[in-house]
Amino acid sequence: MTVILVLATFIVFLLIDHFYSRRLAVRPVMEVQPQPATAVRAAAALQPTVVAGFQVPENLKYHPGHTWALNEGPKMVRIGLDDFAARLLGKVHKIMLPQRGQWVRQGQKIWTLERDGAKVDMVSPVEGVVTDINDTAAKDPELARRDPYGDGWLVSVESPDAKLNFRNLLSGELARWWMDEAAARLRKFMPIPAGVAQDGGTTISDLTTYLGDKEWAEVTREFFLS
Repeated sequence: MTVILVLATFIVFLLIDHFYSRRLAVRPVMEVQPQPATAVRAAAALQPTVVAGFQVPENLKYHPGHTWALNEGPKMVRIGLDDFAARLLGKVHKIMLPQRGQWVRQGQKIWTLERDGAKVDMVSPVEGVVTDINDTAAKDPELARRDPYGDGWLVSVESPDAKLNFRNLLSGELARWWMDEAAARLRKFMPIPAGVAQDGGTTISDLTTYLGDKEWAEVTREFFLS
């Protein structure tokens, strides 16, 4: 009798697991339905995690050079600069974006930003062909600073090896650790009182308040890996 009860219990658990797995398997089909680009951009900015005063949305992948990537399809990727970069850049006067149809490589220059005559390059988080650029942000560079994860996106790329590229990027707990470490390094460059938050709160929107032109150029090149 005991053996029969054990077998019956085991069968019940198998049936429960089977039906539960089927429900989980069906759910993603509804989630991957095509969405308008505006909806995708809005999703990128929802409920960001704040790490050491900087926003780090969970649904994005990050390059150590402080650019982000958002998967919009099997090969389509939208990219931009992260909140750390936006605050460190200060008031940017010009953004020079790549041309549509241009091939960009992961970890190599994708755009150039200019501030008071000083220029700094930033690197691409993925490799592929540029399919679109944000003309609005190109005309209004402050948009990329005000809303780096939303309307301030900069470039869309068709990346044949998107899955492989994404393996080289940071996400989840690793991305949070990386941002915390970057903030700690940045504080060492800042005079007292520094504008980089340590425990709670957000960092000031323009960290250039604490940096001279020479220091700004050195710091941005170090953190943007350019």
